[in-house]
Amino acid sequence: MNDQTSDTISKPRRGRIPDAEGAELVNMPKLEGTIPSITPQKRQGVFAMRGFILFSLLSVVTTGSSVGRDNLAPLFKSKTSVPDSYIIKLKDGNSSTSFESTLAPFTDNSHHVYEAAFKGFSATLDTAAIRHLRRHPDVEFIEQDAIFTINGFVEQKTAPWNLARISRRKRGSTSYVYDDSAGEGTCSYIIDTGIDASHPQFGGRAQNIKTFVNQTTDGNGHGTHLAGIVGSVIYGVAKKTKLYGVKCLDDQGSGTISNVIAAMDFVAKDAKTRKCPKGAMANMSLGGGYSAAVNKAAASLVASGVFVSVAGGGSNTDAKNTSPASEPTVCTVGASTEKDERATYSNYGAVVDIFAPGGSILSTWLNGTTNTISGSSMSAAHITGLGAYIAALEGSPGGEKLCKRLQELATKGVLTNVPLGTPNLLAFNGNPSG
Repeated sequence: MNDQTSDTISKPRRGRIPDAEGAELVNMPKLEGTIPSITPQKRQGVFAMRGFILFSLLSVVTTGSSVGRDNLAPLFKSKTSVPDSYIIKLKDGNSSTSFESTLAPFTDNSHHVYEAAFKGFSATLDTAAIRHLRRHPDVEFIEQDAIFTINGFVEQKTAPWNLARISRRKRGSTSYVYDDSAGEGTCSYIIDTGIDASHPQFGGRAQNIKTFVNQTTDGNGHGTHLAGIVGSVIYGVAKKTKLYGVKCLDDQGSGTISNVIAAMDFVAKDAKTRKCPKGAMANMSLGGGYSAAVNKAAASLVASGVFVSVAGGGSNTDAKNTSPASEPTVCTVGASTEKDERATYSNYGAVVDIFAPGGSILSTWLNGTTNTISGSSMSAAHITGLGAYIAALEGSPGGEKLCKRLQELATKGVLTNVPLGTPNLLAFNGNPSG
């Protein structure tokens, strides 16, 4: 599909515009998508475990000793659990301990060590190891790894209506009105399938900086499409933001929870090293069943100052049962249509913070092309871009507060088919003439 010409653009003056204890099994909604064969990146970060109790935890397994604990640490599982792969969440406030000699037998079994998202690690562990770790007093909970997938599906219909809609109080306009700061000074992380960084629509502002799967670039298109909504020249909300691809989903659009957490952990650390004076954003248009580990990591990423926009999901169900959408501190986004309806597939509920265009969204695709996709994935990308736009224009107040600012600006009560208890807020960029 060929690029379409840009919308007419005018520029206004700048201005401020389950019971878990001891549980062996917790049922979670079935995750969509197929489970790929993913080889973990062994030894990654194994000997860089500053501030970790990991070595002492593993010593319990190697020695077979039991340590004092009245109740077993909770063990969470889902219907799409990855066999023998687990995420160990340590309690906050543990003192730093280094036991490298004890860790050595488990080097080949460790997948990730988490430092910024939360204190913990992921590894391949057998039943005996899990039994001992559940008795360790420093373990908060254990969650079996599972599969997360992208949200969105491909359509043929195209309509560049979405940018116009977020700069107007009423639908029907064909122009996108925005301040020429356009997200300058911000960094936007696309935690997804990667980015086609060579796409001309990105103007040299995009690059892939980290991968947690076997591929290094976007072979799916989903991440490239999201990046285009966030910050491409024609299709982007924040046309001057820097775009960083963090690949934790493979080219089939699936990835493990442990890799998703590793991606969040990476962003929390990397954002502190970048020149992003107006703030850092993270787009997470992915998800699956409820995951305590994913929610903890997302909350920590927000607490680090990163604005996190999350797709609410596309199952027409309450988003409280999905992650990371159910984490209260992220900005959870539902999908709206060109007719100002809640999209029939869009999830809903009190955890949804705001709606944004999600139906028939034209954006960048692989090999310099364009494509049209619908889904709450696209909606989240609008909010990531809008977060960057407002942060550049007004200054970023930080992760959770920026979501509240977008709620303040939002057009209220215009969407139909919004269930009772779901905020009826449609994204708006504060255009004074809107």
